[in-house]
Amino acid sequence: MFDTICNATWARQQEAEDLSQKCDHMVVIGGHHSSNTQKLLQVAARHTKAINVETADELDPAWLAGAARVGVTAGASTPSSIIEEVLNSMSEEIRDDMSFEEMLKATEANANVYTGKIVKAKVISVSPTECIVGVDGSKHTGIVPLREMSHDPNAKMEDLVKEGDELDLVVVKTNDQEGVDTLSRVRFEAQKGMKDVSEAAENGTVMEGDVMEANKGGVVVNVKGVRVFVPRSQATMRRDEDYTKLVGQHVQLVITECAGRKIVGSINKVTAEANKAKREEFWANVEVGKQYKGVVKSLTSYGAFVDVGGVDGLCHISELSWNNIKHPSEVVKVGDEIEVYVKSYDPENQKVSLGYKKEEDNPWVKLENEVPVGTEFTAPVVSITKFGAFVRIMPGIDGLVHISEISNERVNKVSDVLKVGDEVRVKLTAVDFDRKRISLSMKACLDENGEDAE
Repeated sequence: MFDTICNATWARQQEAEDLSQKCDHMVVIGGHHSSNTQKLLQVAARHTKAINVETADELDPAWLAGAARVGVTAGASTPSSIIEEVLNSMSEEIRDDMSFEEMLKATEANANVYTGKIVKAKVISVSPTECIVGVDGSKHTGIVPLREMSHDPNAKMEDLVKEGDELDLVVVKTNDQEGVDTLSRVRFEAQKGMKDVSEAAENGTVMEGDVMEANKGGVVVNVKGVRVFVPRSQATMRRDEDYTKLVGQHVQLVITECAGRKIVGSINKVTAEANKAKREEFWANVEVGKQYKGVVKSLTSYGAFVDVGGVDGLCHISELSWNNIKHPSEVVKVGDEIEVYVKSYDPENQKVSLGYKKEEDNPWVKLENEVPVGTEFTAPVVSITKFGAFVRIMPGIDGLVHISEISNERVNKVSDVLKVGDEVRVKLTAVDFDRKRISLSMKACLDENGEDAE
């Protein structure tokens, strides 16, 4: 939702914004109870001293003293006769108070440096909080605070400039009495960058910038010194993505709106174009078994969606681990970069099935290679049934010790002899790799006296 005003009112506010940055004082002509006039007063007061007069009689000559430039604006509905009356009154006051020579000298003394002017300056000294500069063509000394040197809150002045550096700056505030001016580098860069941003908005040119901050509505990107707002819906490709993680990143974006101080951009329009090219390349070269480095984008109860080049493929939960897992988060998390391979794909429906678990990690392969039939070992009991006990051979593989293979003596109830957690010595007696079944025997490890043979 955007606040809207009529074009005439908007134009008048923009003119007041520009004019107030170039003048020492501003006079706003209009009714004291007029909403438009009071808004103009607020706009002008951001940059300089401003007063509101309804008629010429309210103008105090003393208020104009010491001002080299006075700007005048008025509400859109203010009668032209009142505006002319105020202007005439101001002109008379200037003529009455100053001779022509005095006015000329005052103008020349202040013409070199005024609010909003771009000046060249040379760095005289540097401190942690500011740097002192000499303004070319003027006797004035300039101060550039750290906040006016860089948008980076972690920046250090000594890393940004050194004595003798020549800088292009914008005059933020003048102080003719003391001869000290406040200058800004970030505002110069913003003015310079504003032209590029405006042209990019017209031409659809892709620009680059650094994400400075995030708020409830989206993120703010510094593009050549210009603050560009990117709405939350235009910041990421997916609604469930955390857009605040963009802070500190260097991004590409397009300018979608540039009207006065309202500059809006879109990151995902650039991302969408880049992804489109990646998708076309993916579908042109994909094949079963091909490996990709992908990024986990989201998790569901049945698997993980992985971006493998502009295309999201599903890695089913059964393909994430050889062990039984209840949720994909036991193996991966959003943002992880993992290696996957294509199990199957459907170009017509744009679907890809991925695999993550590696064959070399298959516990059944390890069992076949490392534990031959006849091997004896000690392992924990993991569950008890009426017909025997299951023993954990290795992660992902359990073998059954049948009730008849527990002891040389008759066992009527497995729980009378064993309980979960017991460490028992067993012998691998048979393996059915097709049916994934393993037979173990405790009895085979006992001698004739029923004791452990070892």
